[in-house]
Formats: sequence, structure tokens, C-alpha cells
Amino acid sequence: MITLHTWTTPNGRKISIMLEELGIPYTIKTVNISQGEQFVPEYLAISPNNKIPAIVDTDANGETVSVFESGAILTYLAEKTGKLLPASGAARYKVLEWLNWQIGGLGPMLGQVGFFEVFSKEKSPLASKRFIDEADRLMGVMDRQLAKTTYLAGEEFSIADIASYPWMFGVTLMLKPALGEKLDSKPNLRRWMELMAARPAVQRGMALPKV
Repeated sequence: MITLHTWTTPNGRKISIMLEELGIPYTIKTVNISQGEQFVPEYLAISPNNKIPAIVDTDANGETVSVFESGAILTYLAEKTGKLLPASGAARYKVLEWLNWQIGGLGPMLGQVGFFEVFSKEKSPLASKRFIDEADRLMGVMDRQLAKTTYLAGEEFSIADIASYPWMFGVTLMLKPALGEKLDSKPNLRRWMELMAARPAVQRGMALPKV
């Protein structure tokens, strides 16, 4: 049985979407990051970087594997089930390219826009411009890719799409004042977002954890 340690963030929802898509049994243990639960020793033993999400996978013999960092968890679950990540060849590395692109670029930049535009009481025009421009550039990268392919890594839905969608969903909510018009100008990206939002497992995963 897999236990997902998570909270209501884009990175956390990557994994609940993945588990819903796979249809395998799992339980959720919430980690309330607003109350510092990510710093308790029991959680640090699983996720030493004091971030969510993390999973603990316990087999029938009681042996466990724990994995932290959302990209590593997505890869682990894909390889465990043989789904949503090709086993070998060019198609596998195309998915891994876009997964790493999200982890290294899209997520951090949207996070910085959120910090400077939404959460920070002290405003920095220089920082805001820097991160909004970079977020727009990255959304442009997605839009150009999605002009050529149905999904980010090709014609097949994959962990690359799962990794990117919760962050892009945030652009339609709290980041809309900063990035909404820029998203509106990218039709291929908006088409992909509608395609993702229509998936029942994505809908279920985005609603978790229930707090």
C-alpha cells in the first residue's frame, strides 16, 4: 500500500493525479505546511528537504520504499506500474526531457511569480518583471510544443503532462492577474489545459487532499 504525504499545492497534486490515473490503492496523510508539520522528525525521516510530497510504498512483506521530490515519485510510480513513461528509447527520454523542464523551469518560475505578486507584502518591480517575463517565455515554449503534439512529450499522455498541469492550473486562479492575459494569447496551451481538465482522474486528483 502506498501512503502519500501531501498538501494542497501544485507539487502535491501531481502525485494525487498520478495515483488516480494509475488506479492503484493508496492512502493520504496530510502534511499541513502552514502549521510546520513538514519539519517534524517523523516527516523529515521520509523527506529530508522538508517539502511535500513524499510517498512510502509498503509491500506485502512489510518492506518499504520511501521517495521524496515530485519528479522522482512520478518516475518511481511510472516504472512500478509500467504506465505513463515509455520503458526505453527516444519516447522515454522525450517524456523525461519535459518532466525535467517542468521541475527546473516552469514550477520554480511560477512559484516566484506567486511569491512576489501574491504572497509578498513588499513589492519589487524588478523581480516581478523578471519572473513574469520568464514565466511568459516558458508558457510560450509549451505553446509552441503543443502546436506540434497533442501532449507535451508527443501523442501520448504521460507524467510530463501530470507534472505541468497543476502549476498551469494555478495560472487560471491566483496568478491570473499577473499571467492571465499572457495565457489567453497561447491557444495551443489553452487547448491542452482543456484536454487535461476533462480527464476524470485529473479532476479527482486536483480535489485532493480534502482538508
